[in-house]
Formats: sequence, C-alpha cells, structure tokens
Amino acid sequence: MSEKKDFLRLKVEEDLQAGKYNKVITRFPPEPNGFPHIGHAKSICINFGIAEDYEGFCNLRMDDTNPTKEDTKYVEALKDAVQWLGFNWGDKVHFTSDYFPKLYEYAIQLIKMGKAYVDSINEEEMREFRGTVKEAGKRSIYANRSIEENLELFEKMKNGEFKDGEHVLRAKIDMSAANMKLRDPLLYRIRHAHHFRTNDDWCIYPMYDFAHCLSDYLEGVSHSICTLEFENNRDIYNWVLDTLGLELPRPYQHEFARLGINYTVMSKRKLLELVQGGQVSGWDDPRMPTIAGYKRRGYTKESILNFCDQIGIAKANSMVDVAQLEFCIRDDLNKKVPRVMCVLDPLKVTIENYEGSEEIDASYYPHDVPKEGSRKIPFSKEIFIEKDDFCENLPKGYFRLTPTQPVRLRHGFIITCKEVIKDSNGNIIEIKAQYHPNSKSGEDTSGIKVKSAIQWVSSKDAKQIEVRLYDRLFKDEAPEGLEDINPNSLKVIKDALIEPAVITQKPDTRFQFERQGYFYADPIDYSDEKPVFNKIVGLKDSWAKKSVSKENAKQEPKKEVRKEQVVGSETPMNDEQKELFEKYTNELKLNSEVANILARDEKLSSFYEEVLKELNSPISIANIVVTEVARVLKEKQIDELKFNSKQIAQLVKMLDDETISNKIAKEVFEEMSKIGENPITIVEQKGLVQISDPAIILPIIEEIIAKNPDNLEKYKAGNKKLLGFFVGQVLKNTGGKANPKVVNELVGLKLQ
Repeated sequence: MSEKKDFLRLKVEEDLQAGKYNKVITRFPPEPNGFPHIGHAKSICINFGIAEDYEGFCNLRMDDTNPTKEDTKYVEALKDAVQWLGFNWGDKVHFTSDYFPKLYEYAIQLIKMGKAYVDSINEEEMREFRGTVKEAGKRSIYANRSIEENLELFEKMKNGEFKDGEHVLRAKIDMSAANMKLRDPLLYRIRHAHHFRTNDDWCIYPMYDFAHCLSDYLEGVSHSICTLEFENNRDIYNWVLDTLGLELPRPYQHEFARLGINYTVMSKRKLLELVQGGQVSGWDDPRMPTIAGYKRRGYTKESILNFCDQIGIAKANSMVDVAQLEFCIRDDLNKKVPRVMCVLDPLKVTIENYEGSEEIDASYYPHDVPKEGSRKIPFSKEIFIEKDDFCENLPKGYFRLTPTQPVRLRHGFIITCKEVIKDSNGNIIEIKAQYHPNSKSGEDTSGIKVKSAIQWVSSKDAKQIEVRLYDRLFKDEAPEGLEDINPNSLKVIKDALIEPAVITQKPDTRFQFERQGYFYADPIDYSDEKPVFNKIVGLKDSWAKKSVSKENAKQEPKKEVRKEQVVGSETPMNDEQKELFEKYTNELKLNSEVANILARDEKLSSFYEEVLKELNSPISIANIVVTEVARVLKEKQIDELKFNSKQIAQLVKMLDDETISNKIAKEVFEEMSKIGENPITIVEQKGLVQISDPAIILPIIEEIIAKNPDNLEKYKAGNKKLLGFFVGQVLKNTGGKANPKVVNELVGLKLQ
C-alpha cells in the first residue's frame, strides 16, 4: 500500500483501531444480468484490494433477485472477470438466493413488529402517493391492515395465489421523510418467473434494499462498499438492520464515486441494447467497454489494474478521459511485445537490380526494451510496401518514398524509385525501384541520407492475414444512444500481409505492427489457416488532434473537436496549456496522452519542469511524473510532498543508467513518498541495486533450469515461448533486481 491512503482505507483503519471488527470482510455484489464492464473493474479492485491490504477477504456474491433478467452465462462472465484481474474469492461463490429462506423470515419478523405491511394499490397510485421533494407523501389505506392479515396475505403471496403486481410488501417507515427512499420502500414483489438457481421454488423476490444489507450481515461483511448512486439507500440499509435489532457486529455502507469514461456508455441496459440490436457482435465485441471485450481486444490485466490505480478513489463523480485508459495499455505493451512488420494496404515494388533472395537478421525489440529475441526476415526482388508510403508529388514534411526521394526499408536496404506503373484509371499499381547494395542497415557505407524507414514484406514469403481495425464505438464525447455510434468503429482488412515469422514461429500473441499500432491474435477466430488480428490501440492518440471539416462542423457545430482540444477534455485548452502541449509533443517528444495530462495540470507540469532542470531526460521523467507523482499530487500541494524534484531526478537517473529496474523504481518511489528519504540512500540501504553480474545470475539460472526439466525439454522441442518462463523465474528469484537484458541473454545461452 502507498503511504497516501484513500478515504475508504482510512475508514477501515479507524474501525480496526477502534476494535469495531476483528477481520475486514468486503464483498463484490454484482447482479448477473449482463457482462461486467470497466466500471465493475474499479469496484473489483477496490473491494478485493482493500480486503487484501488488511489481510481479510472479499466475497463474490451474485445479487440474483430478479429472475426475469438473470442468467448463468452472466454469472460465469463475472467469475471470469474477477479471476482474470487476478483476484480470489475463496472456496465459494455466494448468491443472494442462498438466503431466500432467511430473508423471508426477516420479512415475517418486520410484519410481526408492525414495521411492514402488504400493500395492494397499483403502481400509478403508489407513485402519486409518494409525494415530491417539497411535499410529504400519503400512506396507503392498506397500511392499516392488521398484523394477522398482513401475515396471511404475505404467505399467500409466497404460495403463488396472486398475480404479478397484485400485492407488494412495504416497510412502514415515514411518508414525510426528507429522503424519499424512506417513504415506505418496497421489500418484496411477486414475480412468477423461473429462477436460474431456485427454479420455481419462489414466486416472491426481495428488493435490492432489503436483500443487500441482510446478505451482508449474514456473510459477516464489515465494510459494504458501493457507488455513490446508492448514497440515499444507506438510510434504508441502516433502518432494516437497526429495526431488526441484529446482533453486533453489523456492516455499514460506504460510497465512492462511480467510474465515468467519455466516449463510452456504462449502462448495462444500453449495452444489452447494442448486443440485441446487432450493433456489436456480442458482449465480448472488442469495441465494448466490458472486461470480456477488453480481454478479447488484447488489453492486459496489468493495464486495467494500472488504470484503476491511477484514477484513484474519490467521493465525487467525475468524467475520466478514455485516452488515459489507452495510455495505460500502450505503456504496458511498449515494454513487452515484439515489433514486426505488416502491410495493411499493399503496393507492389519490383527491385530491378536485385536477383535471388536472402534473410535479414532483425531484433524483435528496440534497444530500450529489456528483452531479447530476433527473427530472420526474407528479402527478395518483389516486395510490398504500404500504399501511403509512396507519394508521387512530394508534399512538405513527407519523408517516405517519392520519385525523387529514396527511403530505407526497415532493417534492410535503401531503395530509389525509378518508374511508376499505373492502370488505365491512373491508379498506381506498381513501383519499379533499385536498391543500393552497400546500404544494408547496420552495414551502410552508401553515404545516402534518408529521413525515414518504412515497413515492407517479401512478396513470395509474406503471410496473408485478416486485420480488424477497431476504433471507439461512439463518436460523441457524451453518447446518449444508438444515434451516437461511430460508423467507422470497425474496418476489416481481409488481405493484409505480414512477415512469416509472426505466423510460423508465433513469438507472442500481442505485437506492435511497426508504425500501425498494437495488435492481438484474436483468441476465438484465429487459426493457422486464417490468422486474425485485432487492433488493440494505435501508437498514439489518433483522436487527440482530429478536427471536423468545415462542412461537418456546420452540420454538427456542437460536436466540433478543435486541434488544440485533446479528446476527452471537458474544455478546450487555454493559450498557456496549448503552448505547453506543443512544447511537450514537438520539442520534448512526449506522446500526446502524457503531454495532455501534464499541460492541463498546473501542479503536475510545474513539478515536471522542476525535475527537468535537474536532469535532461524528458521522456523518462514524464513517465514517472504522470504515473507515480500524479497519484500523490491528487490530494497534496507540491510543498506538502515528502520528496522533491531533485530526488525524482536522482531516481530517474538510476533508472536510465540501469542501476535499478522499473519494478524497483516503483518500490523506491513508495518509500520516498512515506519517509522523504534520498532514493540513492534507499537503494543502498535495502540492497536494491540491479544485479547485472553474470557470476551472480548464472548460478540462479542453472538452479531454475535444473528444477524444471519438463519445461527445458519442451523448450528444446521447439516451444520457444518458455524462454519467458525461465526469465520470469529468475527475476522472481531475485526479487526483480536482476537486469532483464542480462537475464534474457544468459538464459538464452544456457537453454541452447
């Protein structure tokens, strides 16, 4: 846990210190009437996270009190989401239906106390009698029924002697209460419907406000944590438990702000409409904000957890920029996935002065990613490049191939255009080119200067794949319904071409297609015969500087997006923010999401500028400031921080010098936040210096290989993915202190 605790954890600690509870027990109580979405991920992280932090446990409980909407498939989707995010609910999944007999007994108890009655007015009358915020309500005449009559009617309701809606059970509280939730709320209603667990045993079902608090009590829950929309329901929660006089300890409800994300709908009702209406392929459509959708699209659990950690826990509702979630997945994948070449819109290039074929050695990872791995890329006379990587008329700032401008083939040679071949309609269908034999990447002695490198594939060796280009499902920042769906949210390319190693060697399931974005082998539709890849996210925020054409702007002026208005921001940037944004993106080369966060937050940008004065490492500093420092600055002023800009610069310097790893840097930062100690001192005192000495690492590698003979055999038989297993074991064994680059290299040598 970080030193700066949110208000929920502070409450938990207060209760523990006061001896209110012996053990912290939370619960995650979704209704199984749809697939869980990103908002549920936040709730999962809070409830399971708090339980873990205080050595308690969290129950997974299905709130299955509405048989007309619930289904076993939703139960399984909820279980899968919790497991995928890395949380454990123990031996048993709880269901509210487990407590139906006991809840019925509690309802009988309230009737006998004169605190509940069977009402027989219709819904329209009930709404009319409820009153308004300014006017007291009017109690139903049926509230005067005797206890005996209420008991008899309630039993008949249970026995199925009445139709749906003919009667309800209501609490007798206060029809003039300022909190309208207390104006004789419903406790039970009749539903003649088949329940997926209790079958037809029951035809009356408890309402949420009655079942929820009592289920918490029966499970021994200490802290019932829910979203802010249930704040007014807290009075009913307390009324039921207090009126029944249940034995202590009893649970108490605490609320936090629910997650709202722009360009996204979080209503399960609206999401169900999309599924049933065929606007998406299902609950796991990669455009859906469901956990299943993110999972199928290729998001990692680490990116979701990091996003939930970054947005924090607040008491007031607010809108989060979807670009922040996209930043989290880019940030995670950037350090993990292989880089490969794929051509989405092929244009044939014939290299006239080249004969035969060869293989070019190329690393899967850039120098700043601490992973090892390479492949051989076939090169031949006929290749394909992206159509938009050739331009016949050289525009300003265009650095790719033109009739007068050579370009480098990524990892390969420099080529020069010699002739442009067109069809009868004037469309370019082929480029005749020459290559420069002495210009091979890494061995270039040609002296030719080029300003960019483009991706390409060999015509005879490339593999054809289907690529699904996903974009945001809604085009409006605050979507209302189907009318706001983005018509370009999915584009399918059936004939994209990719270098063969991706398909034949399968070095991973997630890749960065260079200059295109991050992609994931679809876990359902992918096959060796028909490879299918989903676009996870672009390399940078393609929405950040989109502008609407004048024609469209005239038609929809309220939906205009100015160039300086980064997507997701509620207001355009002011002049000072725009100037910072331009500086950060153009001069310091920060990506647009990071630049947007810094430019819009005065405290954050001020701190960032101070660190820059200490160390010229803008990208590394920005990454730590927007992720780690930002969390602390949410609730503190700069002069309240226990660390300063100089110390952050020292931390980044150790990271840049590979004295410590990224994992250790996070640990050191947490310690700095708590005690304000110099990071160099923390690293020295705790022995956190990154281990790069092969003499220390090799014995650990040998021991791990010796303990895993089966995996060693599988690796030698061709399962090269197990390299990651051995590397991971070494890093785990050293507490994350071993240098990943060194470990990768040494493990690779030892496994040969």
